[in-house]
Amino acid sequence: MSKSTARFTLDPAFTVGAVDPRLFGSFVEHLGRCVYTGIHEPGHPSADEAGLRTDVLELVRELGVTAIRYPGGNFVSGYKWEDSVGPVENRPRRLDLAWHSTETNRFGLSEYIAFLRKLGPQAEPMMAVNLGTRGVAEALELQEYANHPSGTALSDLRAAHGDKEPFGIRLWCLGNEMDGPWQTGHKTAAEYGRLAAETARAMRQADPAVELVACGSSGQAMPTFAEWEATVLQETYDLVDYISLHAYYEPAGGDVDSFLASAVDMESFIENVVATADHVGARLKSKKKINLSFDEWNVWYLSKWQEQAQTFEQTDWPEAPRLLEDNYSVTDAVVFGSLLIALLRHADRVTVACLAQLVNVIAPIMTEPGGPAWRQTTFFPFAQASKYGRGEVLDVRVDSPTYETKKYGETDLLHATAVRAADGTVTVFAVNRSRTDALPLEVALNGLELTTVTEHSALADADPDARNTLDDPERVVPHRVEGAAVADGILTAVLEPLSWNVIRLA
Repeated sequence: MSKSTARFTLDPAFTVGAVDPRLFGSFVEHLGRCVYTGIHEPGHPSADEAGLRTDVLELVRELGVTAIRYPGGNFVSGYKWEDSVGPVENRPRRLDLAWHSTETNRFGLSEYIAFLRKLGPQAEPMMAVNLGTRGVAEALELQEYANHPSGTALSDLRAAHGDKEPFGIRLWCLGNEMDGPWQTGHKTAAEYGRLAAETARAMRQADPAVELVACGSSGQAMPTFAEWEATVLQETYDLVDYISLHAYYEPAGGDVDSFLASAVDMESFIENVVATADHVGARLKSKKKINLSFDEWNVWYLSKWQEQAQTFEQTDWPEAPRLLEDNYSVTDAVVFGSLLIALLRHADRVTVACLAQLVNVIAPIMTEPGGPAWRQTTFFPFAQASKYGRGEVLDVRVDSPTYETKKYGETDLLHATAVRAADGTVTVFAVNRSRTDALPLEVALNGLELTTVTEHSALADADPDARNTLDDPERVVPHRVEGAAVADGILTAVLEPLSWNVIRLA
């Protein structure tokens, strides 16, 4: 048997857990052009009566996103929900300290809910409350306005604003990145934990069925990581359902080999948060398990943004400026696919995840004001995972050739998972991290009664820097790969160098 071949075994007796549809969530923040000239552009040739770009709506449906987190992000820590409701012409303009912009509030809470309803029943609201500059009272007011049927001042105000039916928001984030010194209203873990507990307790008094996400760390590298989670969960364990995780990856110092192994960090982050949460649960003698909401993740060229931020004129507060509009390469898309694999591999505990963000801002969908919308390279792995990654995740333990990375040491060239659908079909998602060599793959199919490869699709290119742009929006698309086959209960395939692969079996 060749040492250059990667192998694993699939067996329906060994599973990780069922995939929650919320794993394929996304994120709309009032940041740059995500909202304005992204999803909302009155006067655009494709705009509907509400000013929503129908070309973007079609792409979001194709992408397959479910829960959409809103309105931030850092933006939420200065957010006054009252500014975003009622007649548009009466809404105030505000300074947004998070992104040094002017917020017009032309798109607000009602418009967000209408956007989700136009996407379809799979699109679920995930609303963040401001625990940076506000607190318990404002969270309760927002909850009453959004969810109470009628007969109170705020529910009747919603009806007077044109929304007779309640919004039915079940999933709420208790603030955003409160561990970060960059956050308006940044708090210590003890301060935040107490405020989150008070807010959670009050929101449950109004509606015991709410699902609540407490802020975890803004990254595993934070100096307070793990201690933050332990302190916050000590206060909130019996009151919340989720603890959040945020992580972004880029090739630091041009180290592409470590960048390709970013999911090593993501998986350790997930496992360390699970260990911390379960330790708190054990200490509290609780049988409850806290799940994870990985509600910000992506490839983000953060260092480029930090350089750009240094050049801002402090007296300039633009509306919807072009911020964080990273243009993704094939290499970025392969890393992105690997991050999706990491989330699926932990579907037993990661039951909410939000790709940050949806349009224009480090996004799979790009638009030009007055012009077209198009798919970035990262669009395709997400759309394929959302479409075919529904069902039960099978336990995948790879035996793979390795390569050396500066950041993570010896790392597998193969990163993979597999999902078994209700009809018994199986989809293998696999990344070959080698930049130069194809990777032969052998998968033993035990007890699965699979005999056919119905499709092998790959995202790869001779130019690892190839990308989709306004001028060439379809430069990179997945292509069909020939040669994958099942014989005598063994799947054999060849994974192209630097590739994201979807292999469907029936």
